[in-house]
Amino acid sequence: MTVSSRRSFLGGALGAPALFGQAQFPGTQYSLYSRCLPDYLRRLAAAAYQKRQSALATLTTPAAVKARQAWVRRTLISIIGGFPEKTPLNARTVASLQRSGYRVENLVYESRPAFHVPANLYIPTVGKPPFPAVLFQLGHSGNGKAYESYQRACQGLVKLGFLVLAFDPMGQGERIYYPGVPGQRSRLEGGADGEHTTPGMQMLLAGTSSTQLQLWDAVRSLDYLASHPLADTTRLASTGQSGGGTLTMLLCAVDDRLKTAAVFSGNTENVACKDFLPPGSTDDAEQDFVGSGPLGFDRWDLFYPFAPKPMLISVSDKDSFGTYSPNYLHDGWPEFQKLAGVYRVLGAAEAVRWVDTPLPHGLSYDSRLQLYNWMLRHLNGETRTVSEETGTAPEPDAALCVTAQASTVAAFGGETPFTLTKARAATLPRVAKDASLEKLLRLERPAATPAKVLKSVPSAGGVSVEALEIASAPGVVLPAWRFVPRQAAAAPVLLLLHPGGRNRAWHQGELCQRLALSGVTVCAADLRGIGDLAPEFSGGAPGYTRSHQSEEDYAWGSLILGRPLVGQRVTDILALAAALRQGGRQVALAAFGALAVPAVCAAALDPGIARLYVAGGLSSFRSLVETQDYRHSLADFIPGVLGQTDLPELVAGLAPRTVIIGGAVDAAGQHHSLPSMNEIYSAGLRGGHVSVRAEADWSEELLRSLCL
Repeated sequence: MTVSSRRSFLGGALGAPALFGQAQFPGTQYSLYSRCLPDYLRRLAAAAYQKRQSALATLTTPAAVKARQAWVRRTLISIIGGFPEKTPLNARTVASLQRSGYRVENLVYESRPAFHVPANLYIPTVGKPPFPAVLFQLGHSGNGKAYESYQRACQGLVKLGFLVLAFDPMGQGERIYYPGVPGQRSRLEGGADGEHTTPGMQMLLAGTSSTQLQLWDAVRSLDYLASHPLADTTRLASTGQSGGGTLTMLLCAVDDRLKTAAVFSGNTENVACKDFLPPGSTDDAEQDFVGSGPLGFDRWDLFYPFAPKPMLISVSDKDSFGTYSPNYLHDGWPEFQKLAGVYRVLGAAEAVRWVDTPLPHGLSYDSRLQLYNWMLRHLNGETRTVSEETGTAPEPDAALCVTAQASTVAAFGGETPFTLTKARAATLPRVAKDASLEKLLRLERPAATPAKVLKSVPSAGGVSVEALEIASAPGVVLPAWRFVPRQAAAAPVLLLLHPGGRNRAWHQGELCQRLALSGVTVCAADLRGIGDLAPEFSGGAPGYTRSHQSEEDYAWGSLILGRPLVGQRVTDILALAAALRQGGRQVALAAFGALAVPAVCAAALDPGIARLYVAGGLSSFRSLVETQDYRHSLADFIPGVLGQTDLPELVAGLAPRTVIIGGAVDAAGQHHSLPSMNEIYSAGLRGGHVSVRAEADWSEELLRSLCL
């Protein structure tokens, strides 16, 4: 359904004289605003899907497959921010457990200098080394490697003669970086999910990613496993469930040392799929590949570099209305068929297999049996079938800990994801490059079209209130109220942007009408995701749909599909400003709180915005990477921005236009003192066009002054 569908509906259903004998609906025919952002993402997803499908259709020869495999690996490494150099692991074993048929070594190594990875190495004590070796990657368990079903899988494998390494991912087990009060592992909402995504969002600003960090941990863990004297380096494998399954997919895409792999309920749901459900299958930061959509790259591509090596893909059928959306299976099964076609091209049709479980998300007993049999066949060449798991007995969490405190940070100090990102950001230049801002935002320049007046009604004091629609990006219509005084002055039109939306202060006696009574023409508008442009609910199970209805999920979906949400909102502001300038009027822009960042960016890109006031807005992107417990929406995050510019530099570059900054806040949402603001905006203050105020004033008096 297009944006204009409400008009079609009203004309066809409410005004269907042939069927019902009714007259044409006489009221204001608004567009379907709640469809604008979802439909915009649908168009982006459709273009990305078509580009990828066209590329896959060419994979009819081994040479074409080989070229695609190289492209996938190169593209993945590029979009995640590249890899750091390899440094000494400094591995050491701190404890050992002796059990029947195997022992467990508790050890720690450094995937980067002073960045500690605690792990358990399960070593067979029967059989003849070297042993086939399996890297076991964990899902999002709060207690990491001690999670019961993961312990059972590792014990089951070691009892079958496999050397097994299980390590804690970032934010799990002994690697909690945001510890809570006693009895609470993490203070972040979502536990492991939050531990991955909170620092992962900061990484984007500095040009790196949570994907890079976690994948590098996996690469270095495989380095440790492969270098162990008991490991057979010709028989290496990786497996994992849920997030560990996804990390196994990632590792398979970049590391040729693996002989086989098994993925259990990993995130095998493409974002840009045929029946895209907005905002797309967004997930933890490491599973969201920023900018991948326009490249025609998606999650199923991770399997392609591994062909023709043996790959087991196990899904939970229940996940299609639980952990994931319906596209987990609706799109996943056709994607598997395409992957299987590539295996056939390479002469290895039997090497890739799809299996399933009817059970919910987890590494259940039946799935573990699938794991054991796959590894026996493809690492050992055995044809026997294991039909029963015997003798597994999970250990207490403390028994598998490397540290007495159950925390590598408390025990060893060292780096955290936050400190790594902060240090990286400190090395980046602070040079404003306005020409780069448009590229960073992936901006779509709107056509300069006049506002459409749907209806104008009178209000008190001779004020007229107009219901407007302004075209922005293709298929996006912006709703706005314009309050026109009886005798409008030639002063600038005041464009008001507030996160509460255009309906916040429209009543008689409220801010917008008071300003109009004083002679100021005011336009209060919604931007994408704000007010009446908040997106409608998508399809799927209610629990999944509700959890993906947030601004953060729409921001992730937008980033993946190549159009950052902040850039979309800048496009909207440019469209509004251009429409309001029709007839020769100047535009003064005032933005509050969460809309301050897109307002500053829009002013930097549109010299026609004559004056700017931002109240209660973020002071700088740099503060986001310097504040561990930041409180700011992903909607404003611009990947790589700190290598190009920052908000104070953009403000300084607005000279000679008047700019007022009121009550700027830091990344934690705390207001800066006036001396602090003077320091932050010193370049603009020296230019003479910037003034700062301690308060985030949104009063009639201040807003009126912008138009004098």
